[in-house]
Amino acid sequence: MAANETHLNNIGTTFKLTVKDAGTVVDISTATALNVIFVTPGGTTLTKTGVLVNDGTDGIMKYVTISGDLNEVGTWQLQGVVTFASATYYSDIHTFKVHRNL
Repeated sequence: MAANETHLNNIGTTFKLTVKDAGTVVDISTATALNVIFVTPGGTTLTKTGVLVNDGTDGIMKYVTISGDLNEVGTWQLQGVVTFASATYYSDIHTFKVHRNL
């Protein structure tokens, strides 16, 4: 397993996101939905269901890849979306590279 690279067709890669509002961590423990949006290098948008890492008071959610998720080499984007009854919060947008295999 590569220490610092994400590879094509990896299964079990964990993506963690912290949701903040104006620099302050948002308590996501009572959220009605946790989603992680991925945009592939080709522009396809994938929405995956996230889960809390701890109890949610730290604002951290994660998604663990399954078969078929990381199916394209290149630079990807991801963003967390947390929905409450009366508000929706978005994490920062992050980029990562999916590397080819031999």
